[in-house]
Amino acid sequence: MKLTVNEGPLDRLIRVAAGVGLLAIAALGIVASPVSLIAGAGGLILVATGAIGFCPIYALVGFSTCPVRR
Repeated sequence: MKLTVNEGPLDRLIRVAAGVGLLAIAALGIVASPVSLIAGAGGLILVATGAIGFCPIYALVGFSTCPVRR
């Protein structure tokens, strides 16, 4: 499978911001321990997909928020 960018700039920004927020919640221990682990894992996934611009779920369903280049 080819890793083609399938996230637009706004999508990537939202993912990274949400991921950083979840990582902060996990690091500060604002919620109970099991939930904190889930928040941390979700935050890492969001930051990673936002940074590389590729979402495997988008690829599976054939969706893209990346603007079409002409």
